[in-house]
Amino acid sequence: MKYNYLLAKLIKKVQIPAIRNSRVDRTARVCSASHVLNTMLGRYSYIGNSCTVVNVTIGSFCSIADNCIIGGASHPIDWVSSSPVFHEGRNIMKKNFASHEYNTVEETVIGNDVWIGNNCLIKSGIKIEHGAVIGMGSVLTKNVGAYEIWAGNPAKFIRKRFDDDVIEKLLESNWWEWGDITLSREANCFNDVKTFLKLGE
Repeated sequence: MKYNYLLAKLIKKVQIPAIRNSRVDRTARVCSASHVLNTMLGRYSYIGNSCTVVNVTIGSFCSIADNCIIGGASHPIDWVSSSPVFHEGRNIMKKNFASHEYNTVEETVIGNDVWIGNNCLIKSGIKIEHGAVIGMGSVLTKNVGAYEIWAGNPAKFIRKRFDDDVIEKLLESNWWEWGDITLSREANCFNDVKTFLKLGE
């Protein structure tokens, strides 16, 4: 039993991520067995193990945990059929009965310093603003504001991480655009919001 567990763990570790038509910053990381397509991944952001990320712009300093699905194709639900064989473009069946126009993929935008917990499903076309948190196991179908915490199935607004005045000042700081030298100099106060905000005074 213990041998099987260790073997499964080893296999998961050695699975190479599949990254296609994407731009991943040199400081960013994509973990094993993840599939990343048509995506931009910003500075010091990471995508965890066994994730699927399609047509997404991800800012800097984002943390995306394991087993998340973000973006992907949509299907027409107000047509006679939702099958892709009735609209233009290639599909898995390699068959088109018609070539009706339909945009199957909408861009999903994730701001800077966003944390997405394990096993989240995020619909394509969603916008998640800076500093937001999406709780583990959430199914997100709506846009999320800056520094908001959402969770559940379907995901709902829980609360804001800080009061509006603090959020405004954090957004004004644009700290995620600072260079490595500035970040190293100021990193000691990143565990204390009040001290951090005094930097700009």
